[in-house]
Amino acid sequence: MRFLVFDIDGTLVDSQNLLVAAQEATFAAHGLPAPSREEVLSVVGLSLAETFRALAGPDGPHAALEATYRMTFPRLLAEPALASPLFAGADALVRDLAGREDHLLGIATGKSRRGVRRLFDAHGWHTLFASVQTADDAPSKPHPAMLEQAMGEVGAAPAETVMIGDSTYDMQMARAAGCRAVGVGWGYCRVDALREAGAQVIVESIEELAAVLAHSDSARAFGAAV
Repeated sequence: MRFLVFDIDGTLVDSQNLLVAAQEATFAAHGLPAPSREEVLSVVGLSLAETFRALAGPDGPHAALEATYRMTFPRLLAEPALASPLFAGADALVRDLAGREDHLLGIATGKSRRGVRRLFDAHGWHTLFASVQTADDAPSKPHPAMLEQAMGEVGAAPAETVMIGDSTYDMQMARAAGCRAVGVGWGYCRVDALREAGAQVIVESIEELAAVLAHSDSARAFGAAV
């Protein structure tokens, strides 16, 4: 069995403009200077609680910012100019992998469960993932709980599990859980940072990712680190 666990934002979905706009509107609502685009993208993958601790500093109004963000994000999501499309080829890849008898797919994301349901509704993905772990279900990445819970749900061992993501938090979570780690170079994190965080393989396209995952049962696909 191969258990392939995907991050969402920056890995399957190009949500950069939406995430930045939502943070700008949230901070403006509280009369606070907005974080830069780079700062916003650097925390993609964390839970909202951890996100606002990072962006607003230790003494910021974290709970109030989170509450405002939870109201702001769905409103902006409905604006066509800020739609979060799938990266080209992501839908075909997910459907191809889900259709293989020896594969199970999972999600591990800093999104809320409601946000994941909205994504699945939009793309007809409800039946494709055997396990979905969200910020509502476990401690924030890079804590390994999301992956540990996912593996427990489907009966997969760490050696059978691959985490695919675009952030250092994804890579650190994978290594903490004893899983293989694939970093995607089209997301919101520098490739060198992904490597430093524990990525065993870096891919630069959906096609390259498909090729790596086709051999994910082979230690050779992941180098000597496996």
